[in-house]
Amino acid sequence: MTLDATEWDVIVVGGGNAALCAAIEAAETGVSVLMLEGAPKPYRGGNSRHTRNFRCMHSGPLSVLTDSYGIDEYYDDLLLVTKGRTDEGLARLAIATSEDCLPWMEAHGVRFQPSLSGTLSLSRTNAFFLGGGKALVNAYYNCATDLGVTVAYEAQVRHVEISGNRFESVEVEIGGETLRIRGRAAVLASGGFQSDIDWLARAWGEAARNFLIRGTPYNRGVVLKDMLDQGAESVGDPTQCHAVAIDGRAPKFDGGIVTRLDCVPFSVVVNKNGERFYDEGEDVWPKRYAIWGRLVAAQPDQVGYSLIDAKSRDLFMPSVFPPIEAGSIGDLADKMGLPRAEVEATVAAFNAACRPGDFHPTELDGLATDGLEPAKTNWARPLDTPPYYGYSLRPGVTFTYLGLKVDDTARVTGSGGLYDNVWAAGEIMAGSILGQGYLAGFGMTIGTVFGRIAGREAAAHVA
Repeated sequence: MTLDATEWDVIVVGGGNAALCAAIEAAETGVSVLMLEGAPKPYRGGNSRHTRNFRCMHSGPLSVLTDSYGIDEYYDDLLLVTKGRTDEGLARLAIATSEDCLPWMEAHGVRFQPSLSGTLSLSRTNAFFLGGGKALVNAYYNCATDLGVTVAYEAQVRHVEISGNRFESVEVEIGGETLRIRGRAAVLASGGFQSDIDWLARAWGEAARNFLIRGTPYNRGVVLKDMLDQGAESVGDPTQCHAVAIDGRAPKFDGGIVTRLDCVPFSVVVNKNGERFYDEGEDVWPKRYAIWGRLVAAQPDQVGYSLIDAKSRDLFMPSVFPPIEAGSIGDLADKMGLPRAEVEATVAAFNAACRPGDFHPTELDGLATDGLEPAKTNWARPLDTPPYYGYSLRPGVTFTYLGLKVDDTARVTGSGGLYDNVWAAGEIMAGSILGQGYLAGFGMTIGTVFGRIAGREAAAHVA
């Protein structure tokens, strides 16, 4: 039987965490499910294969999570990074439902491990996947296959056919052939548009061509654009995204989490002119790492440089690339192609502004500079212990926040109101909740919660 020889109950467009959660939930009700994954099988899973953890609300110790992490604290953490740009109802739904998701994930093959060195500040809030995101993706694909879900790889959906207020079919390219596959309900979980560099440049300006895309190269926003062109209601800002500071030596696409640089809180960060431009110690790294992509993007040539000394070498999860090393700050500047005199002056001024105090690397310690602009408000220790190390920084975009508007059942809104049989989950709708900024592990929360909801709702519609 060919894929277009029959009408499927639920067609899931996408192959990452949100798509898999939707497919599994739908298949468990007994309906027929077809998943259309645009990537080749070795690269299946979208950005989910690069993830490490899941941010989870819990009222007491849960699996590998310690203590408790309540709804209000979680929501307050989200407000800090989004600065209020969030749909409170959808945000609280995602947070409250996350506690039920963790045991569901375990029941479907996902295994967790305690926080590792360098991530201890997350032991209460985030559950880490044993084997990383790739292991999670593989577990879900195994589960989906066991449930009878049909998966097509290298299946590029070009058009979602909407008639009136109803989904009818998808037009998809598979193996050089264009198929029209009919379905009774659709779940759209195909990600953002970050891998379409031209679209990024239209939103951000030409500087965006210097950005690196640390996620999958297959999220080009084709389905998102197709739906918007047909009158689906949009949410979010095309210039907002999950963008972090990554190693400047990372590849253009698909470098993943191993290229992220976590040394910023313990460093002095300068631009190409050797000047500091922001408070490196503003907050604990899981709450601030996602602003540094935008900060670096605003600097000349969209580059920055993180400088540390031997005292801080082992305080963070290292990048996959080794740092540049030198015996003096001046020599380090030379090796990194920075103006020697300016960097030496910047570091000297920073060192002079540091004050005695107790240093606590995993929590806010109030060890701040005095009389320096911009200040460093935590973890401010002088760079005075050789050898010295440096990393180049570039903006690394994970996913964009422009997306489809959904309600609390994950159903998509069109120009005439809610579509009868179209749901969305994951990055393609995350802009409803992430107006700006990012909270570590929260993308997986959104994808899991709304993927499960979308799958259940689509299956119920069919039934």
